[in-house]
Amino acid sequence: MSEAIIDLAWIDTHCHLDAPEFAGMLPEIVLRAADEGVQSILLPTVQASDWDQARGLVKQYSEDIPGLVYTLGIHPLYIKQAQEVDLDILKAQIEQSLSDPRFVGIGEIGLDYFVEGLDPQRQEYFFHAQLDLAEQFQLPVILHVRRSQDAILKVLRKRKVPSGIAHAFNGSHQQAGQFIELGFKLGFGGAATYDRALQIRRLLKELPLDCIVTETDSPDIPPAWLKEEGGTFNEPALLPRIATQLAHIRGISDDIFSKAVWLNAMQALPRWSRLVTSNTNPQKAS
Repeated sequence: MSEAIIDLAWIDTHCHLDAPEFAGMLPEIVLRAADEGVQSILLPTVQASDWDQARGLVKQYSEDIPGLVYTLGIHPLYIKQAQEVDLDILKAQIEQSLSDPRFVGIGEIGLDYFVEGLDPQRQEYFFHAQLDLAEQFQLPVILHVRRSQDAILKVLRKRKVPSGIAHAFNGSHQQAGQFIELGFKLGFGGAATYDRALQIRRLLKELPLDCIVTETDSPDIPPAWLKEEGGTFNEPALLPRIATQLAHIRGISDDIFSKAVWLNAMQALPRWSRLVTSNTNPQKAS
């Protein structure tokens, strides 16, 4: 990574640092990210058993990554093991976490109509219940929208969720516009680095710059070059290189892109903005 790139402030709005793939090597994962200039990372949780662990990891590594934050939620792929009582626990956890500046919202929540065998009604039940909490506490949400953009948009139009991010966005230009109108930013990452990702690249070129945020979805959605270079899984240290490719696709400088996606993430998650104002380099984050 060049010195010029490292001097920029990079932000990963979706990274599962608590994933099993990172077990036993998390200190190295975090340090590599910090060495590459990643100053902020959002850790979205996926099930009740993760919540305390995620909070602990964020506290443990906050000196290395000043803008390290977390959200609390139940992912649609984890509803089989979820219990209704988990929603009561989630509410209590949210209430307790409101005093924690590193807690920034609810997520990862949503609907998944790609994976077979998931009960759509059960997905909707947990999604609606978590949106109820987002409305009650006026917290932004991190959305899982795989093959479910229209269904999620239909729900959001009837809600008063303040803002959030549609993670790993791969919908149409029209769907993108509807999310933007509702106050959401759209997450882009390693998928756009593949030559065949024509739709995603069109979105990157044509959508307003102020709606785009960067993410890795580590350890998933590896960039195109990872296997060729001997990598085994995605990690936040790859975010700057991914982001520079996104900036190239967009046709703008790394500097302009870095500052724009940082600001966009802060607008989507205001609690994050308040944290990084006092914990990161304000000149880089401006």
